[in-house]
This record gives sequence, C-alpha cells and structure tokens, in this order.
Amino acid sequence: MTSGSDVRPEGRELSRRRFIGRTGSIFGAVALGAIDLPAAAALPLDEQVDALVIGTGYGGCVTALRLAQAGVNVRMVEMGMAWDTPGTDGKVFANTTSPDYRSFWLRTRTRQPLSNFLGFPIDKDVPRYTGILDAEDMGGIVVYQGRGVGGGSLVNGGMAVTPPRSRFPGILPSVDVDEMYDVYYPRANSTLGVSGIDPAWFDTAECYGYARVGRKHAARSGFRFLFVPNVYDWDYMKREAAGAVPESALAGEILYGNNHGKKSLPKTYLAQARATGRVGISPLHRVTGVTPATGVTPATGGYAVTVEQLDTGGAVIATRTVRARRVFFAAGSVGTSKLLVRLKATGALPNLNGEIGAGWGENGNVMCGRANHLWDPTGALQSSIPTAGIDNWAAGGAFAEVAPLPTGIETWASFYLSITNNPHRGRFTWNAAAGKVELNWQTAWKQPSITMAKTIFDKINATEGTIYRTDLFGAYKIWGDHLTYHPLGGAVLNRATDNYGRLHGYTGLYVMDGALIPGNVSVNPFVTITALAERNIERIIAEDF
Repeated sequence: MTSGSDVRPEGRELSRRRFIGRTGSIFGAVALGAIDLPAAAALPLDEQVDALVIGTGYGGCVTALRLAQAGVNVRMVEMGMAWDTPGTDGKVFANTTSPDYRSFWLRTRTRQPLSNFLGFPIDKDVPRYTGILDAEDMGGIVVYQGRGVGGGSLVNGGMAVTPPRSRFPGILPSVDVDEMYDVYYPRANSTLGVSGIDPAWFDTAECYGYARVGRKHAARSGFRFLFVPNVYDWDYMKREAAGAVPESALAGEILYGNNHGKKSLPKTYLAQARATGRVGISPLHRVTGVTPATGVTPATGGYAVTVEQLDTGGAVIATRTVRARRVFFAAGSVGTSKLLVRLKATGALPNLNGEIGAGWGENGNVMCGRANHLWDPTGALQSSIPTAGIDNWAAGGAFAEVAPLPTGIETWASFYLSITNNPHRGRFTWNAAAGKVELNWQTAWKQPSITMAKTIFDKINATEGTIYRTDLFGAYKIWGDHLTYHPLGGAVLNRATDNYGRLHGYTGLYVMDGALIPGNVSVNPFVTITALAERNIERIIAEDF
C-alpha cells in the first residue's frame, strides 16, 4: 500500500447489485462507485426524490427510519465510507493504539487527542485516505467528527446519557419537558439499545480497575460517582473477558471504530431503516449545493441538490444534480452549519434568517490526566468503553467522564473527559475573500471549562496527594483545551428554525441534528440529539406529509 487512493477493498460487486436492486437508489449504480466503479459511470440527472437526508448520524438515521415507516422513499447522502469491508488486516476498523490509513479523514499525519505520552510525541505519518475520524481544525479548536455511514456513532465511547430532567429547560427552553422524558427519550434509548453495566461484574472485572480507582478517589473527596448507560453489548464484553469471543473493547477499540460489541447506528436505527426497503444510502458523496428548483418558489418547496462523488483519496470524480421535494440537513453540527452559512452567503438560499451559524458551542469539553501513587494502579488491561462519571455540576459546573487510557501497559494514570457549563458561544461566518466558512472560536474561551473541571480535580489531588499529568497534550501541558468531541449548535431550534426544525424562509428544508442544540447539553449529547429528532420528525410527518 503506497497511498490511501491505492486501497481497494474486495468483495463489493454482489453488495452493490443488491443495493441497486433493493433500493432503486437515485444515485443508481454509482452509489458505491468510489470503491470500485469507474469514474465515468453516469448518475441520473434531475431525478425526483421524495426526501433527501444529508448525513447518516443520529438525526439523519432517526429521520430516515421514521419517514420510511410512514411510507416515504428516502435517499441518504454520506460523505464518508460505508465501513462494511475488512481492511488489509482482516478487520473493518483500526485499533486505537495503531492508527493507519483507515484512521483519519484525508490527513497525511494523525492528529490524536492525546498528542504525547511519557514525554514523547505519538502522532505519525499515514496515507491520505477517507478514514473514519475527522480532526477538523476550526481556528481556535479541533473538532473531532465521525466520517462514515453511522456518523459519530462509529467513533464515540457510546456513553448514552439522558440529562437530569431539572436541567432540560436550560438546554432547550421551547421544548416540552414532559414529552421528552415520557415519550422521546425512552423511544431513543430503546431504539439505540441503551443498557447499564452489571455493578457486581464491574466490581470484579479486571478491565475496569481504572474506573474503580476513579470511584474511590471521587468518594474520598465527597463527589458523586455515577454509573452511565452505554450502547455497548455488555454480555459481549463479559465474553471478551472470558476469552470466548474476539476482543473489541478489551482490545482498546474505540477512537477509530469498534469491530464487535458496540451497537452503533448501522446496527440499530440504520438497520431498521434499511429493512423497510425504502431507504437508499450513497457513501462517499458530498452535498455542495441546495437551491430552489427551477419553476418553484421558497413557499412551495422543491430543490436542486448538487452532489459530488469522491474517491478514497478525497478527489471529486463526478458531480451531479438531483431534484428533491424535501431536504433534511443532518450532517452534524459543523457540517450542517457550514453548509447553511455558505448557501445563505452565496445567494443559493438567501431567505435563511440571521440566526444561521449562531449559538455554536463545544459542550464544555476539556481533558486532563492525574498521576496516581504506586498503590493505585489503573491496570494494563482497560476496557475502552467508559461507563462512569464524577458529578459536580450543581456545585462546580462540571461532569467528568472517567475515561480509559488503553495503552496496554500500567501507567498509574487516571484520565478524564469533562463536560462543563462553559458560557462561551462561537459563530460560523462566511469569509468571501477565502471562499470558505470560518468559526470564530478562541482557545482562551476554554478557561471557564478548566476552572470548572478544577473544582473536581484540584480537590481530588489535594485529598490523594497526587498531581496532574503534564505529558499528554504537549510539553508540560496539563489541560487538553484544544478540542471537542461534542460540537453543538449553529442552526438553533426556535431561532434558525421553527420549534420542530423547519428552516425559516423555505418550505421543505429541515435541520435534524446537533446543530439545533445551543452549545451545551451538560452530558454526552447523542441521546438528546436522537430524542429531539424523534420529536421533530413525528410532528413533521403528521403536518408536512
């Protein structure tokens, strides 16, 4: 293998024929063309589509499933790959400790959240390839996003957290709290396959020694330690620990995908959507334009959608236009926001209102590590699936995920991803001179997050007589304040849209993803994104279809 574009997974011909025959996709035989079809393959022009969904993450998959169940034919466009074919090592996904061509989206060098370990830089050169994790530099912050069919569900830790009911009015004040907690959160959790770890097994499992150290330290400093539900198959993990099945979580698989136990969207919402026979998916396709179709008005709906087809090196090999009656933006907070800001600024959708691009936040993400004493080992074997957190939200504005550090060696290190009540909000704007969308976020705006996280870890360090690790994020740097895993906002509900995600200014355009949520959920956000999409699409189907 000399470059990402040289990689051609095998065994696609039969699956492609099934895909075309089963779905009658608007993208025809090139739906999977970036894998093994010639660039000259034709894509039907001016094809009429009932519903086009941009993105296959949480909001997009909810939308596709519920529309299909209501009898609507749905076509989904996904910029990333399908991730259903093994690579050169016989596995679909790469291991966290050994990033390769599959790991990063169109980079020639990895950009790992932990850039250093034991004083040494750990990033390395990799072939340019349409890999699974995008580390997108947005000025003052690196935004980590999943790339592939299933979106962020492919690369997150699976922590499926419903925020405490009392906090919800501060997250989405225009949404009925009782509906969310009585109907849509339960629906989302059920379909996602959320469940909790067996506490008795947790107490004895070798792979959660690091989390038990976190529990002990939290308790001795007077903090609440909480078990957090997850979408991982806990029975599978128990069998991993017993040596009965191939290791997945216990092999450190998380950041670049999980080969076995995690119930990501292709196993849940997307599997159900495909089973309807009404949903077609086009991987390695990117939407670049949406404009009212010829002969229609913003009030009547109907859109010309420009779609680029990519190869695995990121090159555009075909561009086509599809006509869609309705378009659902579900490309994630950053993807949806950037596309809408550009479409408004360049005159493609000039009637979008001034709230487009506003209200963006990073869910208060900040990371840190602590160096424990020799009598508090965290374990050479660590499950990559986190299942616990430390809660100091009410007193200090922080919730800290007790995160794994699955290096395969004993580190005596405790590692945390904090979610904080950071008040700062950024905005996406159009830079006409550069011809691109930019985010006005400053790294200095992370200081409130650091201050809030310190309410937990300064106290634990004082109680335990321990110190912060300074070797994980650079030379002598304590805080991972350069990143977010949880981008939110940019097309906020009831501001850029109505109270159900309909974009102001146009009939038949909707936002269905994390762009609707103004910057902070107070916990890991994907369950809230899913539940909100369930709420919104139910009303849209009832009233618009």
